[in-house]
Amino acid sequence: MSADEPVRDGKLRAEDVAALRRAVSGPVLEPGAREYGAECATYNLTCGLRPAVVVGATDERDVREAVRFAADHGLPVAVKSAAHQVVAPAEGGLLITTRRMRGLVVDAGNRTVRCEPGLRWSDVMARTAEHGLAPIVGSAPDVGVVGYTLGGGQSPLLGRGLGYAADHVRRLNLVTADGELRRVTPRSEPDLFWAVLGGKGNFGVVTEIEFDVFPVTRFYGGGVYFPGEHLAEVLEAWRTWLPTVGEDMTSSVAVQRLPDVPALPEPLRGAFVVHLRIGYLGTADDGAALIAPLRAAAPVLIDLVEEKPFTAIGEIHRDPVDPMPYFDRSLCLESFDGKTAEALVDLTGPGSGCTLANVEIRALGGAFDREPEVPNAVPSRGLPFVVFGFAVGAPEQAGTLRAELARLVDGLAPWTAGRNMVNFLSPDEATDPAGVREAYGAERYDRLAAVKRRYDPANVFRLNHNIAPA
Repeated sequence: MSADEPVRDGKLRAEDVAALRRAVSGPVLEPGAREYGAECATYNLTCGLRPAVVVGATDERDVREAVRFAADHGLPVAVKSAAHQVVAPAEGGLLITTRRMRGLVVDAGNRTVRCEPGLRWSDVMARTAEHGLAPIVGSAPDVGVVGYTLGGGQSPLLGRGLGYAADHVRRLNLVTADGELRRVTPRSEPDLFWAVLGGKGNFGVVTEIEFDVFPVTRFYGGGVYFPGEHLAEVLEAWRTWLPTVGEDMTSSVAVQRLPDVPALPEPLRGAFVVHLRIGYLGTADDGAALIAPLRAAAPVLIDLVEEKPFTAIGEIHRDPVDPMPYFDRSLCLESFDGKTAEALVDLTGPGSGCTLANVEIRALGGAFDREPEVPNAVPSRGLPFVVFGFAVGAPEQAGTLRAELARLVDGLAPWTAGRNMVNFLSPDEATDPAGVREAYGAERYDRLAAVKRRYDPANVFRLNHNIAPA
């Protein structure tokens, strides 16, 4: 091998890694290093990361040096913050972790936040709440701010009134594939700004993001749990109720087969339940009146809907917090009529044989359908519902669990839209080029591919929901 060939047998030469260590301030780790496993840890335990080298970035300079090193050595680049959506193992690539980049500035006067990519929404909410402000956070406050926002960002409380989190980004600092740091705004780089917001991690590494926050301090919401045997009644009540409520009301329904764990209250341990989720911005009295028909749809196991501070937004969905092994699939629906509800009951209800831990359907609409003042690449506008299936199990169960998820997806095929919500794409979906194109729609995908060709012609950032350069 000549001196110009830096990679041998999938491993970097010792002198190359030594040069990288000298170039950055953060740790540089290779397989076998004591800290390597913790640095590569993911939320989904079936989606392990196995990069050739990891750079624990501490600042923008570290990110630039890492990207330049990867480009010089022909390595693809992956990025990890909270690691809630890992779609490729990054084998043979360079992984940049951002958890050490935790800068946060709240400008209460202008109602904006500037934050670095190591932060999760729980970090941001704690600070904005001090000023009576709220970001457009999703159902799980423990996810990373940047990854969530680049995929659109769908809130179970503010979204129907305000749209996607991506719609309220003002600026991003982005290290592109050439190692340059770009200040990306609608004026400075309009095509790149459009593509990054919705294009996930295809265009570079975000080192800072600035976005709007809003004067919200409380809500009326949480969950109502019904016995799973009453799924048909709850779905029918919810389906016919949806057109009667405004954009200040957001809701979803989940069919859950819950584990028998002490973390759950007694009525829910090991139970088969229907979980109605409510997020309402009006008064508690008005909210109670609005959801009265839903509460009356079936016997209630436990009712956790009440007045809450905004920082309790995670109590609407009660998503799992601890890492676990799982498989998932998602789809958006063009409609949810009586026949769709019947199909969902047949697929997931009593007597269905369904073993999926969670199948949820979220109502979108409202501002989710409207283009923001500055358009972006978020592909799910105009789609009224998104369905997400979640199966818990180890890798050796993959065949069985994937088949169960496929049964769900195939059973809802008559109502399925081609486009999808990017943040819900599973590893199987995100690594299928045809599936990614379908999720964005042909016209949007082609425009994204043209932007990719300009800013990342070698497809350095391909360990993601990859959009290949045109």
